Amino acid sequence: MSSPDSSTVSSPDSSTGSSPVKSTGSTVDTGESLSAMRTIARGIELSPELTAGIRGTMVLALVATVGRIVVPVAVQQTLDKGVDAPGGPDLGFTAMVALVAGMAVVVTALASYSMTYRLFRSAERGLATLRIKAFRHVHDLPLLTQSTERRGALVSRVTSDVDQVSQFLIFGGVIAIVSVGQIAVATVVMAVYSWQLTVVVWVAFLPLFLSLRYFQRRLSEAYGTVRQQVGVMLSKVSEPVVGAATVRSYAIERRTQERIDTAVDRYQQASTRAQGLTAFSFSLGGVSAGLANAGVIVIGVLLGVDGHLTLGRILAFAFLVTLFVGPVQLGTQVLTDAQNAIAGWRRVIGILDTPADVVDPGAAGTPLPDGAVRIEFAAVGFGYPGGPPVLHGIDLRVAPNTRLAVVGETGSGKTTLAKLLTRLMDPTTGSVRLDGVDLREVPFASLRERVVLVPQEGFLFDATLRANVLYGKLDATDQDIVRAVDQLGLTDWLAGLPRGLDTRVGQRGESLSAGERQLVALVRAHLADPDLLVLDEATSAVDPALEMRIARALERLTRGRTSVTIAHRMSTAENADEVVVVDRGRIVQRGAHQELVAEGGVYGRLHASWVAQQATA
Repeated sequence: MSSPDSSTVSSPDSSTGSSPVKSTGSTVDTGESLSAMRTIARGIELSPELTAGIRGTMVLALVATVGRIVVPVAVQQTLDKGVDAPGGPDLGFTAMVALVAGMAVVVTALASYSMTYRLFRSAERGLATLRIKAFRHVHDLPLLTQSTERRGALVSRVTSDVDQVSQFLIFGGVIAIVSVGQIAVATVVMAVYSWQLTVVVWVAFLPLFLSLRYFQRRLSEAYGTVRQQVGVMLSKVSEPVVGAATVRSYAIERRTQERIDTAVDRYQQASTRAQGLTAFSFSLGGVSAGLANAGVIVIGVLLGVDGHLTLGRILAFAFLVTLFVGPVQLGTQVLTDAQNAIAGWRRVIGILDTPADVVDPGAAGTPLPDGAVRIEFAAVGFGYPGGPPVLHGIDLRVAPNTRLAVVGETGSGKTTLAKLLTRLMDPTTGSVRLDGVDLREVPFASLRERVVLVPQEGFLFDATLRANVLYGKLDATDQDIVRAVDQLGLTDWLAGLPRGLDTRVGQRGESLSAGERQLVALVRAHLADPDLLVLDEATSAVDPALEMRIARALERLTRGRTSVTIAHRMSTAENADEVVVVDRGRIVQRGAHQELVAEGGVYGRLHASWVAQQATA
């Protein structure tokens, strides 16, 4: 369908790799306005499992951190009070210090393991919640957003972006917690041994610490671009994989490869820029570490010569400098991982903060009453955001058990009527009612149970025929499926399949013909047993025998229930109880087929054109 029946969008510029520009519909929030701290706070709010048992984990982190200074202190005590004791080496004291140090190392290792395990468990639980929420919310996004956003970009937010957060929280989070504590503890102990050398170490690292804010901002921008380019690249790769047959049919392999190569190159450039910043910050940390070590050696020797420091204290301080320098250098990598993760976190939060246009009233809503469905459109108007009105003042009442056909030229608004009737969208003005209940007040569970849409191209999952049919009724048995197939007159078709219900349909049902995919969709709808059936009639070219089979199945499927069919074939209108003609967003004719043919007008013109086509076919 084109024009009013579908959203108006401009195609993404493949040469720039930029996000698609939408002239209508809402966009997925990128979350880029969130600061790092607000992003983390919002992420914890969405995944409260992340903070489960955090106090116990912090206690373990403290034990693991404090335990790291045991070895330097043990070295100092052994040299100054054991080896260099007044009466000669004190082997008993030395043995006691070694035993205490060994026990402390074991306790430190156990605390570190327990802390890491607890962080891993809470992180995975929290991110599983975040991933599930994001995936579910994708299905609640406005249809226009789903249609115009790159599929790869949406998928990357739920998969690779969450993975980046996971890696940081599990590994970078551990390093960050231990590193900050280790730097603080090392500084305190160093100050106890020599405040002069402590000042030397901090002066050496002061330029790096002062530049962290600058690097944090630049890295945030750089890795935000990287995460965006990941989504673009996934889109460019996934589209030709799904549309492989089209790529081969039109011999556009080279052009397709060029588009993929461009996306890969842009991702490489963005990643290289980000890694360049990381490398520079890491090298700055190396320079600071070299200056600190050189300063400690020179000034430490001078202080030792003057008698201000013992040999044990100098060696212990050298160990403590290592404990200080290591976390600082690792911190640059942690900063990089953090910016990458926060950029991904923002994108996931952006999905969850994008409002859904169709909201489920849930338990507060009004379930539809059982029985035949009565349809009412009351002064319904609809317009896509930013675009002109598509429907104008639609007033329509359909009695229960009526088979209604809706006809009109392409772009007349008839498919929009079907979307409103199944509440894939809500009207801009007026209301759509079933049995007197406004659809906006009907819980989704009740609506989907009573109303079933069979789209123009029924989507099939890469599974067996049985698995695809069961989407109509998940608890149906094989006997239920066979009975439904028989009632639709499709028993011989099912018997002709290679493995019957166990036949695999392939990705998107590609192992079946277009007509057979429609048959599967009809069986699925029949199993659902709805009170209102809305069909967007398939227009795929099928052979005459299969077309007749589909027509017979449709006739049996719609018998005894209210049905609305978006008719693309005039033969469907001929068999309907009543026909509604839509033209330029308005209902211009209504009546039985023969009456409308005699009346002429839009319907007469459409019917005459169809008859002429049939005669020349």
